[in-house]
Parts: sequence; structure tokens; C-alpha cells
Amino acid sequence: MSILKTTKTALLGSVLAMGFASGALAEDYTITVWSGGTGETGSYRWEAIQMAADILEREYAVTGQDVSITVEHQEWSGWDDFKQAVTLAAEAGNAPNIIVSGHEDIGPWSRSGLLRPVEDYVDFDAWPLSQIYPNLIDIASYDGVVWGLPQDAEARPFFFSRAHLAEIGYSQEEIDALPQRVQDGEYTLYDMLDDAKAMQDKGVVAERRGFMPRVNNGTDYWQFYVSFGGDMVDPETGKLVLDRQALTDMYQFFVDAADMGVVSSTHLGTTWDDWHQAVSSDQVGIWHGGTWHKAEWEAKWGLEDFFGEIQYSLIPAGNERGRANTISHPLVYLLSNTGTDDDAVIASELITIATEPRIAALHAVKSGKVAIGSEEAKVPVFANDRWSSIATTELLPYATAVPNDIDFGVVWKAMYAGLESSWTGTSSVEDAVNTVESEVTGQLGDAIIVR
Repeated sequence: MSILKTTKTALLGSVLAMGFASGALAEDYTITVWSGGTGETGSYRWEAIQMAADILEREYAVTGQDVSITVEHQEWSGWDDFKQAVTLAAEAGNAPNIIVSGHEDIGPWSRSGLLRPVEDYVDFDAWPLSQIYPNLIDIASYDGVVWGLPQDAEARPFFFSRAHLAEIGYSQEEIDALPQRVQDGEYTLYDMLDDAKAMQDKGVVAERRGFMPRVNNGTDYWQFYVSFGGDMVDPETGKLVLDRQALTDMYQFFVDAADMGVVSSTHLGTTWDDWHQAVSSDQVGIWHGGTWHKAEWEAKWGLEDFFGEIQYSLIPAGNERGRANTISHPLVYLLSNTGTDDDAVIASELITIATEPRIAALHAVKSGKVAIGSEEAKVPVFANDRWSSIATTELLPYATAVPNDIDFGVVWKAMYAGLESSWTGTSSVEDAVNTVESEVTGQLGDAIIVR
């Protein structure tokens, strides 16, 4: 990780100090913040910047400096419209000063010149950035440069209905021990399919409600690739990797699930509302989702006793090649090239303050996310939240993340297209894998390793 000391913050501080010494010049700044994937429980993605602005104004005020900061925000609940809006605004030269987006956008947006390297504006050796988990700083980096500050992180576990496990013969002790069996590789994805089928056969859930995966494209499906032993990046060369055997086994798993009748062959494309309503009302045996979904199920879908009704675990290993895992999709604060250098300095001050443990903990607890730093995990509102602490200590250590490589989108798009075609029976698993290989090698050449 390359860390540069902040110079522009010091420069602005000097300018403001000179203004104070010579008679206190007023400075007015308007900082725009756009955040994607921001629903009701994710409002601190922009509210944290407003809180930071208030703190920063007060800090300047106590040193006799009159600095006024207006924060204007826009939020999108989804991602496609948000990313299109950012791209169009960047092309028009009026991108927001602060962008809250997924870490995978760092590669293409830094290459296009949209972003300023955040490492030029902040000091990672100073509080509060010094307590952020180093692996999250790595995820916010691309090509040896730190482009963003972690805004949040999460894990994406498996969920089991405790009642339905009991109805097919699990004792309470066996249900409690299930997460450890998954972690140890003793309970695999195919054991899960057997349990889902048993729930249906016994009539405790309806047909094709034994297993309910994610309804559309997302990083979640890379977990299953890892479960069957796949690597996304070669650690020695840094090149992208396509593991044909892992992809074959992953596709075959979903084909087998559909053939067993525990999930529909046309499941992909189901609406999120249908999915949330089903899994939060105990109509489903086993499913996977995000740690943040707990907050959504409680706030919007009426779930009253998460720990009493639901068991959780890592995503089980698929076979002896793979391992139990989860994946994290950290969001990051990014600085655009919009505005002056002083605007960027103020924006960098705001995102730095927004990562302070007490502020970050508000977002984590409200949205069901994990801590981004060691000190945040000690904040009482976080430490006393059972799910946030579990997600941070029991799930996050086993999390991978998709690479920031600018070409990974080619692999991701091809992987999901192959999953759809094999799952629905449009093509065989073998043909789907061959098509993925042809697609990625045709576009990326020797930039990707095929195993």
C-alpha cells in the first residue's frame, strides 16, 4: 500500500490560518454527495457527510475561522441508474465532489480520469484512518494507488429457518452447531440441497421454496465459484483467472438444484419484494443474502425475532476443492475531479471525519453492516449490537472481494450469462463454460489465465 502524506490539507489550513491572522476571511463551500444503493437503512451514507460538515465548521470556528459548508446530496436505491448518472455527469463536467459507490468502480473511473487519488489528500497514519482495517484499504486501491476511503463493508451469509430444520429432524444442539460444521467443511452445498429437498418432501415449505438464492446478478454468485475452488486473481502474476473446473462445478450445482426441484429453473428474475416477503415470513427453508438484510427484514418486512427464527453460516464449500467463504462488497468514498483543489480538500476532510468510529458505527448498526475499523468495533452502540459484532468477528474474516481490475467486468458479465443459460437449460453446463472461456479470451487475450 502506498501512502502519501497529505499536503493539500496542510496548504488549505495554512491559507485559512493566514486569513484568520489578517482579519478572518469567510469561506463558503458547497459539496455535493451522490450515493448509490442507498435505501432507508443506508441514509448515513450521506448523513455522515452532513454530520462531518457540522463538525468541521465547528473546528474551524473555534480557531476563529469562518468556514461555511453546504452539503447537497442525491441518493439512488439501485446501482444501474446511479452509475449512469455519475458517468453522464462526469462527461458533462459536473460530477459530484463525493461519490459513494462500490469499490469495483475504482478501476474504470480512475482510468477515465473521473477520480482524484484520495491518498494525495489524507493521512492514513493519523486518526481516524489509522484504525481502518488494512484489507479494506487494499480493496479501495487500484494499480498501487489508494483511490477511496472505506464507507462500509458487509458479509453475505447463508440463512436457515430454525423451525424448518427442526421439522426435518435437527435437534437444537445440531442447529446451533451448524455454522461450525459449515466452517469446517463438514456440511457442503450438496448437504444443503438434501436438507432443502427434505423440507419440501415433508411439506414444511412449498415446492421450489427449499432453497431461494439471490434473484439477480451480484457479487454473491462469486461465492459459489470460490466454494468450488475457483480463484479470481492469480496471486503471483496479478492476472485475472478463469477456473474452468470451478465454473463447471458451480453451474452444475444450480442445475442440480433445479433438477431436484428445490429452486425454479426460472428463479433468476424473481422480484426482490417477492424474495424478501418469502424469506422473512418463514416460507423458505434455506437462502443466502447480505448481513444488511436483517435490518431490512425487521424494518420493512415484520421480522420480529431474527436470532430465534434464523440460523446463519458462511457459504458452505461445494466440494473438496473449495472452501466455506463469504464475500464483501465494500462501498467507498471517492473524490471526483470536479471543482477546485480547495473543494477537494474540504471534501477529503469530510470523508475522513465520516469514517470516525462513532459516525461509522451509526451506519453499521442501522444498516446491518460490519465495522470498517478496529475502534469502531469498540463503540458501545456497535459492540452491544449482537448481529453487527457477529458479522464482524465471525463472517468478515472469511470474506473475499471481487478484484478492482478494469477487465473484471468482462469476466463477471460472461460468468453470469453462463449461469443463466445453464440454470435455465438453454445450454448445457459444458457449452456454457466453453462460451465463457471463448468470450473472456476473445476480449482479454493473455490478460486472463484459463485453468
